[in-house]
Amino acid sequence: MQTTFVRLMLEHAARRPDAPALREKEYGIWQTTTWSQLAERVRYLACGFAAAGLQRGEHVVVIGDNRPRLYAAMLAAQALGAVPIPLYQDAASTEFVFPINNAEVRFAVVEDQEQVDKLLEIRPQCPGLQRLWYDDPRGLRQYQEPGLASLQSLLEEGHLHDKAHPTLFTHEVGLGQASDVAAMFFTSGTTGNPKGVVHTHFSLLDRAAAGQKFDKLTEAEEVLAYLPPAWIGQNIFSFAQWLACGYIVNCPESAATVSIDMKEIGPSYYFAPPRIFEGMLTSVMIRMEDAAAPKRALFHHFMALARRVGTALMDGRPVGWLDRLRYGLGNLLIYGPLRNTLGLSRVRVAYTAGEAIGPDLFSFYRSIGVNLKQLYGSTETAVFVCLQPDHEAKADTVGVPIDGVQIRLSDSGELLVKSPGLLKEYYKNPAATAEVLTADGWYHTGDAGFLDAGGHLKIIDRAKDVGRLMGGVNDGAMFAPKYVENKLKFFPHIKEAVAFGDKRSKVCAFINIDFEAVGNWAERRNLPYAGYADLAGRPEVYELIRDCVEKVNADLARDELLAGSQIHRFLVLHKELDADDGELTRTRKVRRGYIADKYQVLVEAMYEGRREQFIETAVKFEDGRTGSVSATLKIQDVQVFGVAAEAAPAPLPASPKPLAKAA
Repeated sequence: MQTTFVRLMLEHAARRPDAPALREKEYGIWQTTTWSQLAERVRYLACGFAAAGLQRGEHVVVIGDNRPRLYAAMLAAQALGAVPIPLYQDAASTEFVFPINNAEVRFAVVEDQEQVDKLLEIRPQCPGLQRLWYDDPRGLRQYQEPGLASLQSLLEEGHLHDKAHPTLFTHEVGLGQASDVAAMFFTSGTTGNPKGVVHTHFSLLDRAAAGQKFDKLTEAEEVLAYLPPAWIGQNIFSFAQWLACGYIVNCPESAATVSIDMKEIGPSYYFAPPRIFEGMLTSVMIRMEDAAAPKRALFHHFMALARRVGTALMDGRPVGWLDRLRYGLGNLLIYGPLRNTLGLSRVRVAYTAGEAIGPDLFSFYRSIGVNLKQLYGSTETAVFVCLQPDHEAKADTVGVPIDGVQIRLSDSGELLVKSPGLLKEYYKNPAATAEVLTADGWYHTGDAGFLDAGGHLKIIDRAKDVGRLMGGVNDGAMFAPKYVENKLKFFPHIKEAVAFGDKRSKVCAFINIDFEAVGNWAERRNLPYAGYADLAGRPEVYELIRDCVEKVNADLARDELLAGSQIHRFLVLHKELDADDGELTRTRKVRRGYIADKYQVLVEAMYEGRREQFIETAVKFEDGRTGSVSATLKIQDVQVFGVAAEAAPAPLPASPKPLAKAA
């Protein structure tokens, strides 16, 4: 797409000035910003930035939830040829130091007092940070820091500057080219300092347009923007595609009101990682367990019918007239009200990505009439690489390559991608750029996978994480930790899992229980507990988790390729893995190497055959204080199963030629 974000915004404002562009819920009331109002706000903010000295090519940090004025600030920076960098609003202040210094940031726009306090705390470590503007003034009246001001004051200064220089905004927008850098996104930094992924207007908008074409998106779509703008998935869906399609983006009042806001808005185009869908289903099942017996029986009766015929109806496969009639009744009594309760009653297209989704979870949503599909992509590919077409959604694939994408497998088994949406570079990191981008334009994804017979891509694991067992009866067997971890997390009682086994004789695992789901399970059985650690250590909980682990083992045993990855021993951790403690990234990816080092005593205890192990762990509390938690953890043996021979899909043959290319 040979245009820029700001030009698209101005086109919408000229063509349909009074149409809603953004909505924000404030004090319980939805406030609408039209395209013409947005264009005016962007113009004044851009002129305010210009008056403050923002130069073409400079970086502007933006930190906060999805807010219309923060979106306008990003567009205003782009209007001047500057580059917005959204950062995670829930990150600790120290996590901002590297990106701000690495990108030589002078200007920052933040949402509220919390983010202002974080930046003021690290200001001595970021000497280049000069100006800081905030959107929400609550709690900031008495702040007298140099360079600190409200976005409202920036708008007012910009209005005056625009009057004095009436051609400045139009001139600067006219200088913009599709090949200019549009935004920078920092990776989660799983193995070290985060890398700045540089994207142009073309790369982001081309992929946004490809997704629009694939799912026939229109300006009538409603989207709920509730995930961090620093995550490229949210940025693509509520920023790039918003401008490409011209649909309405709705910003919830807070994280606590998202479920209520979803029901009020009724999005037609919805995106969420599997953990969000897991959480919604868990809440439904908890409520049903507490419901009266007749209602519970009715729910389970119609859900059994949905499991049998619902996915077939969603996929357009033939279903008998009697089952269609029964399903229609179920839709009236159960499925429709359930979709409405979840806020999914108007969803036309729903996507999940980021992690594998459990087949039962995937089938549940499709069986009740939600068109849930999977996609494959990354920050470096501007998200859209593979998407699942309607009527071809499968739980174990991530779709087919879409318009403009080619994929192939390297000699080492790694998936390579060629796409118009590839990153321009890693900022100030030519060595890392050269590692992932070949001279002829192929991107090394770092993922291992293959195409099935229908041309759908299957991802096994990160290529660097795929290992081998050494010694024992499974010597040389493939070990795919993420694949195993995802199978464990398919169970609603398991929130996180970390599998170990590379260069070892067998596979062992750490488990985090889902405190809400297991807590409800315990309460219904009159099992008392005093908190997470107490609940996690109860023998009944260990039996519950052991049953889940053995079901995973039985499933793995049917896969000849991964049967050796069955789990032999596990323990339930005494604390939840936390990004603030360095155990997860801000996108909730497990930092497996860090966890192995931090909990080395537990890992060794599992492999040395011990039955229990004492551990004391340093933790960081939400208010910034530090402390420690300790426990003696039980280590449980589980049953493993013999291989049930089953034809495994042939891996993609290594070839220098593209194996798939979208029309």
